Amino acid sequence: MEFTELVDYPVSAGTITEWIPSVGPHASTPENAGWHRDDRPTSFVHEAHLRRTLAHPSAGKESWLGTAFDIAGPLNVDAFRAAVLAWIDRHEPMRTNATVDPHTGELSRVTAPVGATDIWVIRQDECTRGDEVYEHLQHLFDEYTSPLAWPSYAFATVEPSDTDGAERFTVFFAADHSIIDGLSIVLIAHELTRLYTEQLTGAPAGLFPTASYLDFGVAERERCADPDAVAAAAAEWSDFLTEEDGLFPAFPVAIGDEPPQRVVQSGLSAWIMDADEAEAFTLACRRAGPGFLAGLTASMAAAAHSTSGAERFRTVTPMHTRHDPSWAASLGWFVGLGPVDVEVAAGDSFADLVLRAGTELTRTRAVSRVPMDVVGRAAGIDTEPRFVVSFMDVRFAPDAETWPDVRARALRSRKYDHDVYLWFHRTPQGVNVAARFPGTEQATAAVHSYLAALRAELARVVRDGTFTVGEDTSQGRDVDTSQGRDVDTSQGRDVDTSQGHCVGEMSHT
Repeated sequence: MEFTELVDYPVSAGTITEWIPSVGPHASTPENAGWHRDDRPTSFVHEAHLRRTLAHPSAGKESWLGTAFDIAGPLNVDAFRAAVLAWIDRHEPMRTNATVDPHTGELSRVTAPVGATDIWVIRQDECTRGDEVYEHLQHLFDEYTSPLAWPSYAFATVEPSDTDGAERFTVFFAADHSIIDGLSIVLIAHELTRLYTEQLTGAPAGLFPTASYLDFGVAERERCADPDAVAAAAAEWSDFLTEEDGLFPAFPVAIGDEPPQRVVQSGLSAWIMDADEAEAFTLACRRAGPGFLAGLTASMAAAAHSTSGAERFRTVTPMHTRHDPSWAASLGWFVGLGPVDVEVAAGDSFADLVLRAGTELTRTRAVSRVPMDVVGRAAGIDTEPRFVVSFMDVRFAPDAETWPDVRARALRSRKYDHDVYLWFHRTPQGVNVAARFPGTEQATAAVHSYLAALRAELARVVRDGTFTVGEDTSQGRDVDTSQGRDVDTSQGRDVDTSQGHCVGEMSHT
């Protein structure tokens, strides 16, 4: 599944319907509405996100994740409404609201029980241009995904004006990062489509049982009460950050200084291996010992050396914290952060780097189980990551093989930070890399140059089963964004959505 901004999704002209959750909108008190005090704590990352957003409210528009996908057939409003409500009842994070008192700093939570949620159904007039639909959706998601209010998520459907003979509608969803992560996103198309089909046909959706992210927050705080684990993680991170005077590692190729004015980030999405190439790469990794992620990290280290002469590849990587099977299908922010530091030198072989990378990833995995905000308080760390690499193998996600047919894609909000993020997704179709980076000429050139070098290293492993650092990589592939398999958004739009929205009627059904 590709991971891009909404601006890169092929949005059709058509009729938008918004589906906005509510709990007792006309009740006189929260309790009468259905909200009840909930003493379960948030996860540490959720709490930190709330406090950061409270200090900088505009950041709430830059922290959402989402998805888009098609459902075959005409939109049945009653069936879709029932499917959304069943989905909300299934996932408790969709029915809870955690807040921080701006005066006392006290954290509190209220939660609505199963069955307490309703849906505002807001049907707009038909939009005759796709860019009008895009602007409306972008504005909707920016406004409805703040972690400081409930709901911090919203659904929208678009019934296209021209279906090319195949009747369908497109579902769009976005939620603040505090209640959802990358793996959560790839589950939504499957779950909502199955629940919708259940409403239409009566056939059971057959979804996996799921535990609540709210209970994870309790378990995480109990686990982090171990002072030895916190001290070990704090020491590891302190040593890691000492290398760059207390800062997180920078992107291997210089991206320039942060501009004096905020600049919207650019991005790209590229398929860097097809399914057969990914399998060949996996076999080469196994011959060396560790697995795919170690091989990918080894290749990134070689690309860093070839583009900048770096003798160490240093980054941070998100690692999931779904360590209990009960969390496998849960929605929430189940992510820790681990340091990565791999030595690389001319003459190193692919196997040399794979072994080093595998050892490093194994060594630091335990560190990622201690949330960075806990580490920060223990070690006095008050700085943000500058270069992050994420990898997810989603080949076995439910219905993953259908994603191209239903145009399923993961989405992210616009950002204005001066950092570089790379997301690698292994899917049944191959391996996709998505990147976001400062929208400046130097940063754009740096990221394209680095990814071209990475593609070259990967191609050598696929072709030869190995590489030697420092050898010519000219037979590798460039990041070609002209052939449709890759999406280049280096000229990302910053759209003024204050004008020209489609206007329609609102109902609460």
